[in-house]
Amino acid sequence: MFPELNNLLNITPDRVDQGKLTLLCDAKTDGSFLVHHFLSFYLKANCKVCFVALIQSFSHYNIVGQKLGVSLTTARERGQLVFFEGLKSSVDVFFRVKGEPHPLQFLREASAGNLRPLYEFVQEALRPEDNGEAAWRCPVLLVDDLSVLLSLGMGAVAVLDFIHYCRATVCWKLQGNIVALVHDSRDTEDEENDILLNGLSHQSHLILRAEGLATGFCKDVHGQQIPSTSCTAGRSRHCGHESGKTYLPSRRRRSRGGDRQSTESRSDVQLRVL
Repeated sequence: MFPELNNLLNITPDRVDQGKLTLLCDAKTDGSFLVHHFLSFYLKANCKVCFVALIQSFSHYNIVGQKLGVSLTTARERGQLVFFEGLKSSVDVFFRVKGEPHPLQFLREASAGNLRPLYEFVQEALRPEDNGEAAWRCPVLLVDDLSVLLSLGMGAVAVLDFIHYCRATVCWKLQGNIVALVHDSRDTEDEENDILLNGLSHQSHLILRAEGLATGFCKDVHGQQIPSTSCTAGRSRHCGHESGKTYLPSRRRRSRGGDRQSTESRSDVQLRVL
């Protein structure tokens, strides 16, 4: 996890906000470090996590998670983590008996209709225990990333409908949280992706935007923090307060001269909190 980011958002594993939709957005850089951050954060916070992973394999997330202090294998074995591996499931769907339900059933359909099977998978994964006792703090849906669904043939409206129903179940009914990553491809003039990004921006309680600095990489600059009083569309209640900040995460590496650690900046990336 990035403690600096937690301090900026005023959250800790012992104090988790509930009923929130967090949108992760990256432009001209890789924002996957945010996905790994929130995955490890919610597992450490003892939350029930449903992770819809459409980009990487389970082993990839598990290796990164171990570096961040969590074991996805252990979390899955004890029922805290429900992991949906999109890379593997996208192949399995073609070898299933026709008519048998599958979260990615739309891949076998001539015309992609909706994501209802995927929603039903999430709903079942985060369903409260029958005995009424809450074994975990709150449910969390994590999606990496929604832009892949567009590449697989789904329309932006169908993906927005999927998030809408997930919000109704996870955020409102179960008082949990949703974290989803979307790529900003405005330079490529992808109309469907722009519709998805704009639609989610209006629904989100928090937007974390990672983007490359115009000046490029510089190891001597550790980042910047910019307060903003601009009003974000769809969240007018933030007007007049600090609603935007820029944060640059740093990483550590061992120096060649010994065991002492020195700081190496990730100053080619800025993270803006809206």
